[in-house]
Amino acid sequence: MKKKDLEIRLQGMKDFIDPDPSLEQYMTPSVIASDILFTAYSENDVHGKDVIDLGCGTGMFSVGAFMLGAGSVYGFDVSEKAVAVARENAKAFGADVEFEVLDIKDAVRHGDTAIMNPPFGCQSRSADRPFLEKAMELCDTVYSMHMGTTSGFVKEYIESAGRELCYQRRYRFNIPHTFSFHSKAEHNVDVIMIIIR
Repeated sequence: MKKKDLEIRLQGMKDFIDPDPSLEQYMTPSVIASDILFTAYSENDVHGKDVIDLGCGTGMFSVGAFMLGAGSVYGFDVSEKAVAVARENAKAFGADVEFEVLDIKDAVRHGDTAIMNPPFGCQSRSADRPFLEKAMELCDTVYSMHMGTTSGFVKEYIESAGRELCYQRRYRFNIPHTFSFHSKAEHNVDVIMIIIR
């Protein structure tokens, strides 16, 4: 599958229903998700691998990893509503993904690769830290998205855990007007995708 084909397929994913602002539930744009997934695929971190998606939301990374030939895919999210949508998306695309309603702190399933878009920490400071900690506990390789302004902290935190931040790429993450406190029709956020080994 070509990256553009993956992007087009992921555009058909169903979005959050009644998203929770405290969980920062914004669907990852398909153009970003497909680029991250294809990067992981080209690095031999998806095909035939056991992939973990922490804070899986509607299943964008989970379903995409299945499409790229992951050996197994497990998605965890604390939101029952999000997991219900993720299961619908997996069914619609014929993706064999196991989703579980679970606080990621309680996840125990180990995998080869974690691919995730944790909360950026806009509503709760350092909300991404437990995701990083758990991903590094469960997987040898981690692909994760974070606010661009936190790149220094993220690098320091990863190195303090004895891991290496070996790659990063910047994106403009478009957040549409979703909640009543949003004052603009849309807002672009500078984010980084990092690879940890």
